[in-house]
Amino acid sequence: MRVIISFAALFLSIAFVQLGAGTLSPLDALSGRALGFSTREIGLLGSAHFVGFIGGCILTPAIMARVGHSRAFAVFAAMGTISALLHPVFESAQVWAILRIATGATVAGAYTVVESWLQAKATNENRGRVSSVYRVVDLTASLGAQVMIAGLEPAAYVSYNIIACFLCLSLLPLTLTTAKAPPSPTTPKLRVLKAVRLSPLGAAGVVTVGLSTSSFRMVGPLYGDVNGLVPSQIGLFLAAAVLGGALAQPVMGYVSDRFDRRKILIVVSMLALASCAFFVTRPTVQSFSELLTASFLFGASSFPLYSVSAAHANDYAEADFVVELNASLVMMYGIGAVVSPLLASELIERFGPAAMFAYIGTAHAALMIFGIWRMTRRPLSAIKTPHTYRPRTSMRLEKLLSRRNGRSSS
Repeated sequence: MRVIISFAALFLSIAFVQLGAGTLSPLDALSGRALGFSTREIGLLGSAHFVGFIGGCILTPAIMARVGHSRAFAVFAAMGTISALLHPVFESAQVWAILRIATGATVAGAYTVVESWLQAKATNENRGRVSSVYRVVDLTASLGAQVMIAGLEPAAYVSYNIIACFLCLSLLPLTLTTAKAPPSPTTPKLRVLKAVRLSPLGAAGVVTVGLSTSSFRMVGPLYGDVNGLVPSQIGLFLAAAVLGGALAQPVMGYVSDRFDRRKILIVVSMLALASCAFFVTRPTVQSFSELLTASFLFGASSFPLYSVSAAHANDYAEADFVVELNASLVMMYGIGAVVSPLLASELIERFGPAAMFAYIGTAHAALMIFGIWRMTRRPLSAIKTPHTYRPRTSMRLEKLLSRRNGRSSS
């Protein structure tokens, strides 16, 4: 318990970041709708977020090397706060897209700082407990961010001020802690092509997750609004998917550690496709309870795919390529996530809200077919790395996880 308390400031700071920046995405979708933004413009906001996310992942190590962990975190928290406060000042989709690049960088930067700190300070004796508590904090705050939508009025000054307050609060624990910040880490190299050649199915899996989950989380509020849901219902709709993904993670880990991960990817993609079929065949909401159930099942089948895909890729990686591999996987996820919200919004604009789930279902169907084909091309790896939860936050988490599993990352 003393060990966990020693990391409490880091956990609390990242929870406040998630409650602030995590709430901004669905609020922006609903606010854009209220202000008359087109569906395409709302999708642009989601894509802009992931442009900032990729940039933040790449630039944060250099910023930490220059000013240190605490000051780097302060930079990103301030950037996110300013972005949130400027939203109601400029009621322009183009300006909001620029602001969302800043908040995307805030998320990547804040998580990179915290994960680097945890990686440096955790020991082999407590690494498992530290990473487990980190998971709980990340998932709980993410769930809370979706539920908060129920109490925030779209396009209102007070709503964006509340988000800004959470981002300001994130500064207090980390800047007031008496714990000494660790030395700045080096930047992992991005070798995307090598990662693809090493595990084509693992790479395809993380891209598919980027395509599917970013659409749901960034454009999903629009789906709910078009179907006549009020903000409180939209918040529950989004939260049900996050809850489904959180509860499915340990089950998915247990199963994937015992069976061929390629088969798990195929089966789970089939389940995700089935959940998408529910939304496609019911273009308008008939029962809110059925909608929540479908959202829960969608999250349970699609959100954990990243961890399974990354674990499958790691099965084929040499110890000295583990960190670079997972940095490349985060980048591939981000590339898929940049493209997807804009594409999903375009499909909704042309064909209605059900088109988003038709598109997501198509991506999972393609992954399922590709997985079946890959099983004919290469035998199962003789080495199986333990499944670990990866929240796709930054390129730094892999060092914490690889050391926890006893694998060298040097």
